[in-house]
Amino acid sequence: MSFTRPIKRDDKVYLAEVDNVRIDGKVVQRHIRYFGREADGKTVVSASLSEAEIEQVKVYGPLLVLHHLAKKIGLPERLGPYSPEILSMVYAHCLDYRSLNHMPKWFERTALNLLLNLDGLTEERLLNALDHLDDMDAEAFQRGMFQELCRLYRLRPSGVIYDVTNTYLYGRNCPMGKPGHDKEGGNGRPLVQIGLAATQKEGFPLFHEVFDGNVHDVRTLSDLLTLFGTYRLDTGLFVYDCGITLKRKVEQMNKLQWDTLCGVPINRGLQKALRPWADSDIML
Repeated sequence: MSFTRPIKRDDKVYLAEVDNVRIDGKVVQRHIRYFGREADGKTVVSASLSEAEIEQVKVYGPLLVLHHLAKKIGLPERLGPYSPEILSMVYAHCLDYRSLNHMPKWFERTALNLLLNLDGLTEERLLNALDHLDDMDAEAFQRGMFQELCRLYRLRPSGVIYDVTNTYLYGRNCPMGKPGHDKEGGNGRPLVQIGLAATQKEGFPLFHEVFDGNVHDVRTLSDLLTLFGTYRLDTGLFVYDCGITLKRKVEQMNKLQWDTLCGVPINRGLQKALRPWADSDIML
């Protein structure tokens, strides 16, 4: 049976694994391996890299970066009591998107518990976190986050890009899921529409809106103009196509002191109404 033998060399004490064997009738001590040393009265174990065995691999580095950025902008505090659960879903979406029922398994492959102190994650806790998000004042939350981004990164947004896209659902129980024009060319699936505004230069999100799948672009623009008015942005230029050009929309834009670049349908009544706001060299 092997045992440990301390071996002193100079001012250091090394630990060796040895055993006793009989050779030519004599018991001698056989060296097996060094496995560490003593330092400050404690055993410091060392081993060759070739002896190491990998038991599991955890995702850590990218999560550390995301969590650092989230804390810098104060996101954990703003999200409230379900902050760890919500952040875990945000990080998963950024790195390795999975559906909600696959999240607990993905969580086991990461070091999220070290970062978020979130142990024993379940699908029920994630669903409760989504309900908490639904109860929050989304507009106030987004406005506060954007103001914090402007303060931290000294932003003076001079341009905003806004677009609306849709995505389909497989389920049938979402009240916002409605039949509409699927931009992917599919038919028969309920849709929801998602609009996102972001700063043109930095790509920072300004706000987002979710609409029923059958809402026309004219309606999405109305909600957009209302939201823009709450952000007190500098003057700018709205660019859009003639399919959503209406007199009241242009009036709203002028109240925001933003210019308009758009196509105007061949409609004399509309042209007459818009002429006072138009550049006479451009609009004929």
